[in-house]
Amino acid sequence: MATQNMIQALNSAMDVLLERDGDVLIFGEDVGYFGGVFRATDGLQKKHGLTRCFDTPIGEAGIVAMGIGMAAYGLRPIIEIQFADYIYPAYDQIVSEAARLRYRSAGDFTAPITVRTPYGGGIFGGQTHSQSPEALFTHVAGLKTVIPSNPYDAKGLLISSVECNDPVLFLEPKRIYNGPFDGHHDRPVQTWAKHPASEVPDGYYTVPLGKAAIARAGEAVTVLAYGTMVHVALAATEDAGIDAEVIDLRTLVPVDIETIVASVEKTGRCVIVHEATRTSGYGAELSALVQEHCFHHLEAPIERVTGWDTPYPHAFEWSYFPGPKRVAAALRRAVEA
Repeated sequence: MATQNMIQALNSAMDVLLERDGDVLIFGEDVGYFGGVFRATDGLQKKHGLTRCFDTPIGEAGIVAMGIGMAAYGLRPIIEIQFADYIYPAYDQIVSEAARLRYRSAGDFTAPITVRTPYGGGIFGGQTHSQSPEALFTHVAGLKTVIPSNPYDAKGLLISSVECNDPVLFLEPKRIYNGPFDGHHDRPVQTWAKHPASEVPDGYYTVPLGKAAIARAGEAVTVLAYGTMVHVALAATEDAGIDAEVIDLRTLVPVDIETIVASVEKTGRCVIVHEATRTSGYGAELSALVQEHCFHHLEAPIERVTGWDTPYPHAFEWSYFPGPKRVAAALRRAVEA
């Protein structure tokens, strides 16, 4: 057991997978000698060799296409796309090839690839290094979408993703790579030392895909969040003094509808929080699911707290983000309705 941040936990997961399974390999831009732009693969090439962790040319479509071919052959590639903003050239490969391979081949072939990519803002990266495109992938049948919120889950979910026989998009919230929110400010604290999920077991363990976690139990209102927004929701709950139940979805597809329904039936209220833009964001799907399953239990309208419907506003990114104040206001509206 060791205290780790999310980057260290992800590195540990890939190290464990490379040691356990000779079919696992890692490739992408700068992941080898340099160890990745965020250092997630630091030391893996030196330890496991040039054929297990290696650099590629700058060409996302080709990187993913190569991974699909390897996966069809029987390997389990872990592909890093340096920023989620760079994934669009590979979108057709992910959607038209990887996600459909099992169905198109009647089960003769699978595509057990895991596409890791940092997403979201908070590092002053501007419009082309800060996007949250998760909704574009949750719409795709045959593709799983996973977003951890803490080091413990990051390691266990990544191991489960690589061992899954279907393609997985593994989105990593880079704003909390090095630390969670302190509960009172918009910006993160650069340490996980006091966070309970910072204690990461050595060696192999898994966190199941499709199973949410209750980050905070409560009775007054249910908050649905994932990634960075889990910490924002917890901060808002504390600041507002509201007994909210905060659910960390962890996996967007498949989503843990049973845990969501049980919580909303108990509280009768629901607030959904995500960083991406509001229109057609993943919160719209969550809102529809809650309405379909919990209509007769709802005592207030479902609230959504999201990013703005604008291109990513670099100069105003800390206003763009749903912060504790905006989420706390939504909690109060839900409870007082």
